[in-house]
Amino acid sequence: MEESWVIAGLGNPGKRYEKTRHNYGELVIRDMARRLGWVVKEDRHFQALVAKGNFAGKTVILAVPLTYMNESGRAIRALLDYYKVPVDHLAIACDDVAIDFGTMRLRAEGSAGGHNGLKSVEAHIGTSHYMRLRLGVGRGRPEKEQTLADYVLDAFSSEEMAALPVLLEKAGVALSDLMCVPVQTVMNRINAPAKKVNLGDQHESTQAKPLRRDVCHQSDLERGSPPQSAG
Repeated sequence: MEESWVIAGLGNPGKRYEKTRHNYGELVIRDMARRLGWVVKEDRHFQALVAKGNFAGKTVILAVPLTYMNESGRAIRALLDYYKVPVDHLAIACDDVAIDFGTMRLRAEGSAGGHNGLKSVEAHIGTSHYMRLRLGVGRGRPEKEQTLADYVLDAFSSEEMAALPVLLEKAGVALSDLMCVPVQTVMNRINAPAKKVNLGDQHESTQAKPLRRDVCHQSDLERGSPPQSAG
């Protein structure tokens, strides 16, 4: 039987939220689907946006819950149950205010760390033993006098938007590598100290090289692979 995975990005539904920091995880999933040439469609059965295809010989379901952040776990649980995916083949991408923008951290398990989306996932699947890629958004600038909630629900700055393409690709490569090599191998690479993103240098940010894929030897993100229907 072919191995199946669910790779999900958290966020809130609707145009109002699509370019906000809290929807960083959704942006990663949409970017992965675009690079793979997979079609993202709304599936009301799962209350999620879903793209399904084959990657590295595995069935992969890319998903974005449409249940709002605080109920993300409902869609994740429905996907795991329907496709019979074990929790050790689940990976979640989400924003993290405790990490600087331009940095990301992969964990094989752990606490929700105050993130309501992760709290919901843990509540619905009954465990914290699932992989999560935490995408740094920082805590904002004190002089703006924003609450933390207002900050994450605010749109990325123009400087951050200019840096996002490289970061989305880096995140997508990390998530796809999970299906090819042990999580510790990917953690060692993605969690290694990286050069700080210079938001004032757009050329450097947009032209940065993607992570090497030597361990995985996969080129699916570059060339795409045949899409399948979400059903």
